[in-house]
Amino acid sequence: MGVDLKSYIRTIPDYPKKGILYRDITTLIESPEGFRQSVEGIAQPYGGLGITHVAGIEARGFIFGAGVAISLGAGFVPVRKSGKLPGETIGQNYALEYGVDTIEIHADVIGEGDRILLVDDLIATGGTAIAALNLLRRTGASVEHAAFVIDLPDIGGAERLRALGVKTHMLMEFDGH
Repeated sequence: MGVDLKSYIRTIPDYPKKGILYRDITTLIESPEGFRQSVEGIAQPYGGLGITHVAGIEARGFIFGAGVAISLGAGFVPVRKSGKLPGETIGQNYALEYGVDTIEIHADVIGEGDRILLVDDLIATGGTAIAALNLLRRTGASVEHAAFVIDLPDIGGAERLRALGVKTHMLMEFDGH
């Protein structure tokens, strides 16, 4: 019997702007038991599936993704904002509310035959996760699974991922934005 992970998530109203209910995971990772249970809860469904790498989306996806990679005996691939990785990279643009951003991975880290689990702390619109999915698939790697600590189902990002053939796993859901 574990802890109630949802009880560790702090909600901060009107952050980063009015009308938003920010779901803060720092209170979860500050708890040794909550953090351990959340990493194990993300990793558990993927044992035995032959996952070769866990791709974590900057920045909070690094926190959970690294632990999940260790748990699965897999490598860790940081999906970074443009210009943050040394060496040769490949990138993927994606739309923001007002403009475009780019994420990157090292060009030589994954390819055909690799099975990737995409991990982040939260899925809302799915924009960054879909960009990461497209980037990872461009390498020839198989990306059939994505896992998140928190889903905001009212916003629809997980549904958008499922429409692209990705099976999703979430530890908890919160209504609203």
